[in-house]
Amino acid sequence: MAELEKSIIDAINAIRPALQNDGGDIEFVRFDAESKNVHVKLVGACAGCPMSQLTLTNGVQRYIRETVDPEITVINDDQIR
Repeated sequence: MAELEKSIIDAINAIRPALQNDGGDIEFVRFDAESKNVHVKLVGACAGCPMSQLTLTNGVQRYIRETVDPEITVINDDQIR
């Protein structure tokens, strides 16, 4: 596993408890190093929540950009299928 991908997974694991406190969770799906897109899957209460896109951009993506790489984009795989 590449170092950048490991850092992304570590960041996701660091914010996972906040989502779990609200009855949801997040799963890492894959990282596309070329486009710097991180694909995740929101589960539990997060999966059907109307605020899930805000959670991704203002929470998950912001945290990963601050701690790993400012050019990363987080994509919810449920929204692109």
